[in-house]
Amino acid sequence: MTETEARRRTDYAYLRAVPTRWNDNDLYGHLNNVAYYEIFDTVINRFLIEEGGLDIARGPVIGIVPETRCRYLKPLRYPDVIDAGLAVARLGRTSVVYDIALFRQGEDDAAALGHFVHVFVARAAQDRTRPIPRRVRSALARIARAPEED
Repeated sequence: MTETEARRRTDYAYLRAVPTRWNDNDLYGHLNNVAYYEIFDTVINRFLIEEGGLDIARGPVIGIVPETRCRYLKPLRYPDVIDAGLAVARLGRTSVVYDIALFRQGEDDAAALGHFVHVFVARAAQDRTRPIPRRVRSALARIARAPEED
């Protein structure tokens, strides 16, 4: 799936509801740009913790974020409840590229598209990449759109 292709709810095997908050709105009455990125981060980490067993507090490996993007298609605003769809666009040995779509509940067309990259590193020396932990990798493979890369 290319970055410019439209996304539909059925394109995502992992969907989670995320309620918006009053303070997510900006002066213009729609979600502030930073709220979109917070939702991306939330759905990814929820998946990694719940499905992949990632120990974010004490695990020897953590994910850092070197790159993100958001493509805004239509406004979201409080009090919308958003369904965040998550898929893996590329699964490498030490990194993963996520494809995220935000849907207003009840709508099938995405309101925003996210691109989010995690590089896994040793917690102690965050300048050294590490292989994605086995259980995390297995969970990511279940929502991957493409075969794993070496």
